[in-house]
Amino acid sequence: MMQRKPKIFTILLVDDKAENLVSLEHMLEGENREILTATSGNEALKTVLRYNDIGLIMLDVQMPDMDGYEVARLLQANPKTKQISIIFVTAINKDEQYVIRGFEEGAVDYLSKPLDTHVTRAKVNVFEKLYLYQQELQAAMTEKEKVNKQLERFMYVVAHDLKSPLSGAIGMLALMNEDERIQNAPDLKEYMKIVLGATNHLTEMITSMLDYTRQSEIEQTIEEVNVQELVDQLARLLFLPAHIRIDIANALPQLYTNKLKLQQVFQNLISNAIKYNDKKEGIITIGGADQGEYYEFYVKDNGPGVAKRDTDRIFRLFERVDVDGKEEGTGIGLNIFKLLVEEQGGKVWVDSQPGEGSTFYFLWRQR
Repeated sequence: MMQRKPKIFTILLVDDKAENLVSLEHMLEGENREILTATSGNEALKTVLRYNDIGLIMLDVQMPDMDGYEVARLLQANPKTKQISIIFVTAINKDEQYVIRGFEEGAVDYLSKPLDTHVTRAKVNVFEKLYLYQQELQAAMTEKEKVNKQLERFMYVVAHDLKSPLSGAIGMLALMNEDERIQNAPDLKEYMKIVLGATNHLTEMITSMLDYTRQSEIEQTIEEVNVQELVDQLARLLFLPAHIRIDIANALPQLYTNKLKLQQVFQNLISNAIKYNDKKEGIITIGGADQGEYYEFYVKDNGPGVAKRDTDRIFRLFERVDVDGKEEGTGIGLNIFKLLVEEQGGKVWVDSQPGEGSTFYFLWRQR
């Protein structure tokens, strides 16, 4: 397996005295570190613009022509450089006015000359860890956005390909519904009404999915959603088997949110609970509680449950769980569920007992 290349932490040292730069460079040199130097404010600004991966600047305050405060002010004013951490290094006394000015200009820490080797190294080590963590977080966010876009494209293709044959099926059902044999049979007429209602609702869902994939996040409609009605509609659409019922544990709220996204979340969880239930009497319980900024929902089933080792990986893309020695599912549904919830700033988790069932929890932001 190919090993990941270690991240390089780049530090820019700025001081008008060459001997100070040599001393500081020797103090901070280390594995996976790159040290850059500049002897003036202008040279420092040019270096920062030339390198786009500088993680920390050790900036001397007292320099001719352009002092450290001015350099920091210019770096803060540029969107491309304002996120770089700056430690001011100065021989000025520690009067409060100087410290406050340094922080106002964008410094994140302050060191006084003569520098203490242990303190300086320790502080730089902390900023190195923070920088590397931020880089990993940014890479994870980029990858998540990439996967999310792929899923949106996948959803568009599937929805588009489903819409045409479904429209044809609805047309055929409508013709069948006009048949005298069905019109004269009350039971068949009622069943046909249910089927037509469900297929029309499914068409509306597919149309909404197509609209969703065409729109940007800003353009997506936020509306008042009665979650109780949403769950009731899904129950009708999913045609619950005779041995499975849905219980509502408490009154579900009305939220200002994106209806399609919340609908997808509940549909994924309820569909899974139906599909994998292995009991003679299947019970799906839906409830939740107001947690302030978020509403905590749960969908509980009495199905086969999930082994402890699988409770984290079931949310990963294309991960499938063993059920009675077989790999079940596509490994997409729960990953979509997780992505939709995290888009809202919420989180997902599962509590499960093998043989007894699972409870899927998610936090959904209340607008």
